[in-house]
Amino acid sequence: MATDAPPPSKEEHKLPSTEEFAEVQQSAEFSELRRSYRSFAFPLTVAFIAWYLLYVLLSNYAGDFMGTKLFGNINVAFVLGIAQFVTTFLIAWWYSRHAGTKLDPKAEAIKTRMEGGA
Repeated sequence: MATDAPPPSKEEHKLPSTEEFAEVQQSAEFSELRRSYRSFAFPLTVAFIAWYLLYVLLSNYAGDFMGTKLFGNINVAFVLGIAQFVTTFLIAWWYSRHAGTKLDPKAEAIKTRMEGGA
């Protein structure tokens, strides 16, 4: 089975010391990376958990509403259940896009600098 990845480099990378890790962790660039991640992930996680709990609560306490037929044998509970899956895939896609454009370049720059490549 072939891959598109290049073979591993034969040159050895410098391993950062504990002090270098601590220094990078205190840097403004690393703080910006963490802030960018947290400002995306935490609100989205809270929103999704709230959306999921709403579905569970409606299923438990609003049986008549959830049993309302929309068309044929399709009811509100089924539509909201499918929406849970759709929401999950949309969040995964959105996060992947966010990480690829905002997080990965910053993380790669920090990694390259720590390994002595810059």
